[in-house]
Amino acid sequence: MAKTKTGKRRRAKKHSNPFTRAASFLARFCILFVCLSILWTGLYAFLPVKETSLMGWRKMNGTEISRSWVPLDEISPHLVLAVIAAEDNKFCRHFGFDLGEIRAALKAAQNGEGLRGASTITQQTAKNAFLWPGRDIARKGFEAWFTVLVEVMWSKERVMEVYLNIAEWGDGQFGAEAAAQHLFNKPAKDLSAREASLMAAILPSPNKWRASPPGPYVSKRAKTIQARMLQIDKQGWASCAKEG
Repeated sequence: MAKTKTGKRRRAKKHSNPFTRAASFLARFCILFVCLSILWTGLYAFLPVKETSLMGWRKMNGTEISRSWVPLDEISPHLVLAVIAAEDNKFCRHFGFDLGEIRAALKAAQNGEGLRGASTITQQTAKNAFLWPGRDIARKGFEAWFTVLVEVMWSKERVMEVYLNIAEWGDGQFGAEAAAQHLFNKPAKDLSAREASLMAAILPSPNKWRASPPGPYVSKRAKTIQARMLQIDKQGWASCAKEG
């Protein structure tokens, strides 16, 4: 009997250890987070992403939001090629991360040039769909995790569809359809190569640059993008989407 009571006291003491409780809580939290994030990513593989944290943040700051979800086949192929040419020309060949760009960005930072962007379209989609705006380390860690899930669970075609439907193209203008209507008074499916290249040109700073009418910098950048689009088309976006 004495041994039994002693054993119980030892187990009780063990479980009362704050470090043990903290570790147990952290383990349960991690398991729950992994399960929920996989479920969430799986749902977004089929369901439209109607709301993002950036949209909510814009609303809280008094911005009127305009958005309209459309399937990828109702978006001009020119815009698909334009955003690949502008944002991630290895989109069809990488698995969520462009290691070459990451190395180049780190090297540039070491040389004192400042940390430049190295995010792929998949990373941007994961960030926009699942996370909050910002550049803190915690968000980058979550971004990497969701990028892996997206690449595993979605096709390249689905990544592009979500990206084009939730990207911001101006103050409160979210998604290709709303942006095309606002900028060119036409649906996204009717965008020309020039119009698509102008839209892609402003993606890095949509609230700073204008696509209609474009300034000198945007016009020059759009011409470069339009030239790259021809090469992307030769590499075969249709084939990439089918394989994804």
